[in-house]
Amino acid sequence: MAQPDNQSKRFFESLSGAGKSIAVLTSGGDAQGMNAAVRAVVRMGIYVGAKVYFIREGYQGMVDGGEENIKEASWESVSSMLQMGGTVIGSARCKEFRSHEGRLKAAHNLVQRGITNLCVIGGDGSLTGANLFREEWSGLLEELVQQGGEWDAVQKYSALHIVGMVGSIDNDFCGTDMTIGTDSALHRIIEVVDAIMTTAQSHQRTFVLEVMGRHCGYLALVSALACGADWVLIPEMPPEDGWEEKMCQKLSATRSRGSRLNIIIVAEGAIDRHGKAITGSVVKDLVVRCLGFDTRVTILGHVQRGGTPSAFDRILASRMGVEAVIALLETTANTPACVVSLCGNQAVRLPLMECVQMTQEVQKAMDEKKFEEAVKLRGRSFENNLKTYKLLAHRKLESELPHSNFNIAVLNVGAPAAGMNAAVRSAVRVGISEGHKMFAVNDGFEGFYKGQIKEIKWADVGGWTGQGGSLLGTKRTLPAKHVEKIAEQMRAHNINALLVIGGFEAYLGLMELLEARGKYDEFCVPMVMVPATVSNNVPGSDLSIGADTALNAITDVSECVCVCQTCDRIKQSASGTKRRVFIIETMGGYCGYLASVGGLAAGADAAYIYEEPFDIRDLQSNVEHLTEKMKGAIQRGLVLRNENSNENYTTDFIYQLYSEEGRGVFDCRKNVLGHMQQGGAPSPFDRNFGTKISAKAMLWLTKKMNETFRQGRVFANTEDTCCLLGMRRRALVFQPVVQLKDETDFVHRIPKEQWWLKLRPLMKILAKYKTSYDVSDSGQLEHVVRNIQPKESDPSGAM
Repeated sequence: MAQPDNQSKRFFESLSGAGKSIAVLTSGGDAQGMNAAVRAVVRMGIYVGAKVYFIREGYQGMVDGGEENIKEASWESVSSMLQMGGTVIGSARCKEFRSHEGRLKAAHNLVQRGITNLCVIGGDGSLTGANLFREEWSGLLEELVQQGGEWDAVQKYSALHIVGMVGSIDNDFCGTDMTIGTDSALHRIIEVVDAIMTTAQSHQRTFVLEVMGRHCGYLALVSALACGADWVLIPEMPPEDGWEEKMCQKLSATRSRGSRLNIIIVAEGAIDRHGKAITGSVVKDLVVRCLGFDTRVTILGHVQRGGTPSAFDRILASRMGVEAVIALLETTANTPACVVSLCGNQAVRLPLMECVQMTQEVQKAMDEKKFEEAVKLRGRSFENNLKTYKLLAHRKLESELPHSNFNIAVLNVGAPAAGMNAAVRSAVRVGISEGHKMFAVNDGFEGFYKGQIKEIKWADVGGWTGQGGSLLGTKRTLPAKHVEKIAEQMRAHNINALLVIGGFEAYLGLMELLEARGKYDEFCVPMVMVPATVSNNVPGSDLSIGADTALNAITDVSECVCVCQTCDRIKQSASGTKRRVFIIETMGGYCGYLASVGGLAAGADAAYIYEEPFDIRDLQSNVEHLTEKMKGAIQRGLVLRNENSNENYTTDFIYQLYSEEGRGVFDCRKNVLGHMQQGGAPSPFDRNFGTKISAKAMLWLTKKMNETFRQGRVFANTEDTCCLLGMRRRALVFQPVVQLKDETDFVHRIPKEQWWLKLRPLMKILAKYKTSYDVSDSGQLEHVVRNIQPKESDPSGAM
């Protein structure tokens, strides 16, 4: 199988952890995904030759010491942790650690075990405490010597190295787009919202949901975007005076247009401009008093902290845990304590105290009522979420809308993907807000040439964000054979721009329309594609709408059963029985994204994909590896296979091979997930990603139409007016489709280079394979950048 180049191997080998000791602790509040981070730290630490210790009950365990609190971890001790919520090593508030005496005890307990590398998973308070501990370390050791400690031992452990990971569902730590636990908390909120919406419609009720976020409104804001809430109240942006009347007018107007429900989301720390708290009860009483609507309040509370972690959080935590170990191995006495963060789709390292300082600046700005500054300090992702919500949620009066005389058509092409409807809703509402007429095309290019086109209004897309599949309908038909008829429809409806939402067929279709410009002027209009496919195989984008949903579990049998939790359920079915290995076939065509990243999220032992050729020797080696593991404490195994990974080594063949070779040690089961991966309600990530990327695409179309409007018509025939909008590392980028040809393997319908292939060695390492991990793209220490000027990027917390 593919290996990193020799330079990467040498770099990695130079990071040997032999003779080093690493301790990992979780502190402060718990968050889903913490266990995945602990597992990654332990296994990566052991992999590089370090001793790794659990510190139980956070700083309290460090202060108390003893074998029960500071215990060496083994590979098997973190088995079956990946899918568990909370933190299995415990977390506790520790008043004693805040005192000098408490930190002296902690230092003594660490030096006794030779621990000078700490990986701390917690919030800003926990990380600030770790940094203070680091700064005091040499002084603490001197005190220990004075109290009778061994001078040689103190000299040997003279420096303490700290690396932090932020575990917090509030996403309130500056410097990272997403903290561990946030995505899972959004899953809990959206599950509740989706359930509430059905009962609210039945009784024509207004529901007020109060979500966590005492100082940060991220959960409230993103969940409002993800469910299309009528109103949201967050601490960073208190409503203007008179908001009560405006909100009631909005709710009343929504009902008058035929809606049977209203959803209002309130962050627990929401305030008005005068600092007065706005609670769910306050909002309920206001709605009942002013409108007489039947209104209920639901306070989600600690439900948001519970449950299994989402695929996003497992992958994020695993990547961060591995990155934290590498950072510790690279640390010198002069390296500042750092925190491993996520920027766009990249892991980065930031000075811990710079992040803490900016986080404190946010609160200071809010205390001083400088709310716009607070929003900017929160970072680009938060600010873009707020802008997008304002753009979509509040419908302008006809008299307030600009009048553009432009008509834009939107269509879905290819296979359905969860999140497509959120993208269409966003496009329609942003387009209308920009003064355009929006036209919906049913059934993709097939419906286009058949004339299945009609104007679509603001209210027509109400409630679309939570709907799975494609409400417009989607087909795989390409336009080349029908360009003349499509041109006729473009002319008949005076279409001035196209937004195409879809997968590889959409990409091919856009190139065919670009080619047709030479013959038909009707195609000389701005055209943009937004990638949406569970396969995540579109060139020019690291992520596609729908891929996150295909990595997550949807519990209802009528909804999507996909890689991540299906594997969990299958694993659980083996608990308490004989040793068992499950062979799971995933979708993706020739693209191994679902198998590889799903394997990382589910803790797979192997994932077979087309991009990394394998032969019978590899299969045999994997069976032997798994057999050896099964002879120990491990009771279950998981193997994923991408559907087109190899035409000869089929799922049946691999199942039979493992069954035969594992006889007497384990038995096998197989499962082909099929089209269930395309179904179900979209995940919060896909709803949010689809909403924001589509809004950005519409603003780009508006700009291009204005730039190319000449002599009473739009005429756009340059390469840069036919683009794909994709996530590339840290930014959303518009790329001319013609420039993506050289990046494309058209035969196998995949990009020639795929970022997620760098995650495959990580999956193997965590499954106890001897392999080399390419750290050439590892996070480097950077500085926190304040969001002063608007940038052409929106990381969206991409994974």
